[in-house]
Amino acid sequence: MGHINIGRVIAGGLLAGLIINISEFILNGVVLAQSAEAAMRALNLPPIDARMIVVFVLLGFALGIVTVWLYAAIRPRFGPGVQTAVCAALTVWFLAYAYPSAFMAVMHDVSRHSVG
Repeated sequence: MGHINIGRVIAGGLLAGLIINISEFILNGVVLAQSAEAAMRALNLPPIDARMIVVFVLLGFALGIVTVWLYAAIRPRFGPGVQTAVCAALTVWFLAYAYPSAFMAVMHDVSRHSVG
């Protein structure tokens, strides 16, 4: 088993985090901006402010670091390359996006059908 170079994990993770933050900005700040604002109003929540954006950006960088760390951790078993990177990325995507979204969809569906 090899040693994980933490410096390279952080550097690669920050780059991955930058890509995550740029893509999240394009998706949520441009493409879905009006829908998100309408959803926040419908839920009677305040609009997203600068403090929230700072937290989202920090979480984007943390997600990038975790993704690169996971790649470095599974690389000895799966070997270097694109296939291993895709495996790490899909794992993080599932845990960070797919599972929580499915959870919220099920909770919304259950609460909608159990009322009334």
